[in-house]
Amino acid sequence: QVQLVESGGGLVQPGGSLRLSCAASGSIFRLSAMGWYRQAPGKERELVATITSGGSTNYADSVKGRFTISRDNAKNTVYLQMNSLKPEDTAVYLCNAALTSVYVPRRDYWGQGTQVTVSS
Repeated sequence: QVQLVESGGGLVQPGGSLRLSCAASGSIFRLSAMGWYRQAPGKERELVATITSGGSTNYADSVKGRFTISRDNAKNTVYLQMNSLKPEDTAVYLCNAALTSVYVPRRDYWGQGTQVTVSS
């Protein structure tokens, strides 16, 4: 059994900052790429940022220069530092991990999501 547990969401004013965390746990054999996606009401899920096991990163154009993704491989945890937040960043943020468990070949796993609301 593998779980991804997110934390760190909340309500913040425009221009503020939040840091999201996502910890993977369970019967993990190998943790590959991790990332963050988001879904706003009435919109499709979109990629925010990804990071490989080696640390290579990729960002959506809308968050470049404002968001930073990082990971701690020893803790199987990925982070998303979000600065200069805008109302259009409001969404449910979901953690994604591509991993191989002890029992299951490599596949994608998703967290339950954490709400980020940017509003004055």
